[in-house]
Amino acid sequence: MTEQAILGPVVALVAWSLVMWVWMYATRLPAMRAAKMVPDPNAPRNQQMSQLPARVRWKADNFNHLMEQPTLFYALAISLAVLGLGSGAALVWAWAYVVLRVVHSLVQVLNNKIELRFVVFVLSNIPLFALTYIAAIALIS
Repeated sequence: MTEQAILGPVVALVAWSLVMWVWMYATRLPAMRAAKMVPDPNAPRNQQMSQLPARVRWKADNFNHLMEQPTLFYALAISLAVLGLGSGAALVWAWAYVVLRVVHSLVQVLNNKIELRFVVFVLSNIPLFALTYIAAIALIS
Protein backbone atom coordinates (compact mmCIF):
# COMPACT_ATOMS: atom_id res chain seq x y z
CA MET A 1 0.00 0.00 0.00
CA THR A 2 1.36 3.41 -0.94
CA GLU A 3 1.80 6.35 1.37
CA GLN A 4 -0.72 8.25 -0.75
CA ALA A 5 -3.45 5.71 0.07
CA ILE A 6 -4.77 8.16 2.67
CA LEU A 7 -5.95 10.33 -0.20
CA GLY A 8 -8.66 7.72 -0.84
CA PRO A 9 -10.63 8.75 2.27
CA VAL A 10 -10.10 12.40 1.32
CA VAL A 11 -11.66 11.85 -2.11
CA ALA A 12 -14.42 9.72 -0.55
CA LEU A 13 -15.40 12.50 1.87
CA VAL A 14 -15.36 15.09 -0.90
CA ALA A 15 -17.59 12.78 -2.97
CA TRP A 16 -19.95 12.35 0.00
CA SER A 17 -20.08 16.13 0.44
CA LEU A 18 -21.12 16.46 -3.20
CA VAL A 19 -23.82 13.81 -2.68
CA MET A 20 -25.13 15.92 0.20
CA TRP A 21 -25.00 19.04 -2.00
CA VAL A 22 -27.18 17.34 -4.62
CA TRP A 23 -29.54 15.98 -1.94
CA MET A 24 -29.81 19.46 -0.40
CA TYR A 25 -30.89 21.10 -3.65
CA ALA A 26 -33.05 18.15 -4.72
CA THR A 27 -35.16 18.80 -1.62
CA ARG A 28 -34.72 22.56 -1.18
CA LEU A 29 -35.75 23.72 -4.66
CA PRO A 30 -39.05 21.78 -4.74
CA ALA A 31 -39.82 22.98 -1.19
CA MET A 32 -39.15 26.58 -2.21
CA ARG A 33 -41.45 26.17 -5.22
CA ALA A 34 -44.16 24.59 -3.05
CA ALA A 35 -43.90 27.51 -0.62
CA LYS A 36 -43.97 29.97 -3.55
CA MET A 37 -40.81 31.47 -2.05
CA VAL A 38 -39.09 34.24 -3.98
CA PRO A 39 -35.46 34.66 -2.87
CA ASP A 40 -34.97 38.04 -1.22
CA PRO A 41 -31.37 39.27 -1.11
CA ASN A 42 -32.36 41.81 1.56
CA ALA A 43 -33.79 39.25 3.99
CA PRO A 44 -31.62 38.56 7.05
CA ARG A 45 -29.41 35.48 6.72
CA ASN A 46 -31.43 32.23 6.92
CA GLN A 47 -34.73 34.03 7.53
CA GLN A 48 -36.29 32.72 4.33
CA MET A 49 -34.87 29.23 4.63
CA SER A 50 -36.31 28.96 8.16
CA GLN A 51 -39.73 28.90 6.51
CA LEU A 52 -38.96 25.58 4.84
CA PRO A 53 -39.83 22.27 6.55
CA ALA A 54 -37.22 21.02 9.02
CA ARG A 55 -36.59 17.86 6.98
CA VAL A 56 -35.50 20.10 4.09
CA ARG A 57 -33.31 22.35 6.25
CA TRP A 58 -31.50 19.35 7.78
CA LYS A 59 -29.82 18.62 4.44
CA ALA A 60 -28.45 22.17 4.21
CA ASP A 61 -27.36 22.08 7.84
CA ASN A 62 -25.46 18.88 7.20
CA PHE A 63 -23.85 20.20 4.04
CA ASN A 64 -22.63 23.18 6.07
CA HIS A 65 -21.27 20.82 8.73
CA LEU A 66 -19.34 18.98 6.02
CA MET A 67 -17.67 22.29 5.15
CA GLU A 68 -16.58 22.91 8.76
CA GLN A 69 -14.85 20.26 10.88
CA PRO A 70 -13.74 18.06 7.97
CA THR A 71 -11.32 20.80 6.96
CA LEU A 72 -9.17 19.56 9.85
CA PHE A 73 -9.35 16.05 8.41
CA TYR A 74 -8.33 17.23 4.95
CA ALA A 75 -5.35 19.13 6.33
CA LEU A 76 -4.24 16.15 8.43
CA ALA A 77 -4.68 13.55 5.70
CA ILE A 78 -2.82 15.58 3.10
CA SER A 79 -0.08 16.36 5.63
CA LEU A 80 0.29 12.65 6.42
CA ALA A 81 0.50 11.83 2.71
CA VAL A 82 3.26 14.45 2.28
CA LEU A 83 5.07 13.08 5.33
CA GLY A 84 4.94 9.58 3.85
CA LEU A 85 2.65 8.34 6.61
CA GLY A 86 -0.52 7.76 4.61
CA SER A 87 -0.84 4.02 5.18
CA GLY A 88 -1.18 1.67 8.14
CA ALA A 89 -2.84 3.06 11.24
CA ALA A 90 -3.28 6.51 9.70
CA LEU A 91 -5.22 5.01 6.82
CA VAL A 92 -7.48 3.05 9.18
CA TRP A 93 -8.16 6.17 11.25
CA ALA A 94 -8.86 8.18 8.10
CA TRP A 95 -11.44 5.66 6.86
CA ALA A 96 -12.96 5.54 10.35
CA TYR A 97 -13.40 9.30 10.21
CA VAL A 98 -15.09 9.15 6.81
CA VAL A 99 -17.46 6.37 7.90
CA LEU A 100 -18.41 8.28 11.04
CA ARG A 101 -19.04 11.47 9.06
CA VAL A 102 -21.29 9.59 6.64
CA VAL A 103 -23.18 8.08 9.58
CA HIS A 104 -23.44 11.57 11.12
CA SER A 105 -24.88 12.86 7.84
CA LEU A 106 -27.44 10.08 7.60
CA VAL A 107 -28.56 10.58 11.20
CA GLN A 108 -28.93 14.32 10.63
CA VAL A 109 -30.74 14.23 7.30
CA LEU A 110 -33.06 11.30 8.00
CA ASN A 111 -34.30 11.86 11.55
CA ASN A 112 -31.99 14.44 13.16
CA LYS A 113 -32.08 12.76 16.56
CA ILE A 114 -29.74 15.21 18.24
CA GLU A 115 -28.57 12.91 21.04
CA LEU A 116 -27.48 10.23 18.55
CA ARG A 117 -25.99 12.80 16.21
CA PHE A 118 -23.94 14.23 19.08
CA VAL A 119 -22.58 10.78 20.01
CA VAL A 120 -21.53 10.13 16.41
CA PHE A 121 -19.97 13.60 16.22
CA VAL A 122 -17.96 13.00 19.39
CA LEU A 123 -16.85 9.59 18.13
CA SER A 124 -15.74 11.16 14.84
CA ASN A 125 -13.30 13.32 16.79
CA ILE A 126 -11.39 10.26 18.00
CA PRO A 127 -9.88 9.60 14.55
CA LEU A 128 -8.96 13.29 14.29
CA PHE A 129 -7.07 13.11 17.58
CA ALA A 130 -5.35 9.90 16.44
CA LEU A 131 -4.34 11.41 13.09
CA THR A 132 -3.08 14.53 14.84
CA TYR A 133 -1.02 12.39 17.21
CA ILE A 134 0.51 10.41 14.32
CA ALA A 135 1.44 13.61 12.46
CA ALA A 136 2.75 15.39 15.56
CA ILE A 137 4.94 12.45 16.63
CA ALA A 138 6.40 12.26 13.11
CA LEU A 139 7.19 15.96 13.11
CA ILE A 140 8.86 16.06 16.53
CA SER A 141 10.81 12.84 16.05
